[in-house]
Amino acid sequence: MATAVRISEELADEAKRFGRIDHRSLAGQIEHWARMGKCVEENPDLPYSLIKEILIGLDELEQGEKTEYTFG
Repeated sequence: MATAVRISEELADEAKRFGRIDHRSLAGQIEHWARMGKCVEENPDLPYSLIKEILIGLDELEQGEKTEYTFG
């Protein structure tokens, strides 16, 4: 279910610009930023890059893109 939210035109313009880089819609980019911000607030000791890799890994698992890890 979608919910309408008012944001500044400046934020919308930035989201459009950044969204084009990763081929995300305006809403998709804002959702991405919100998800990342939530994770950063919940895990202040983890660097952004690690949080991003964890989220990518979780998405890959959800999409069935998993392989067995071999140690060594």
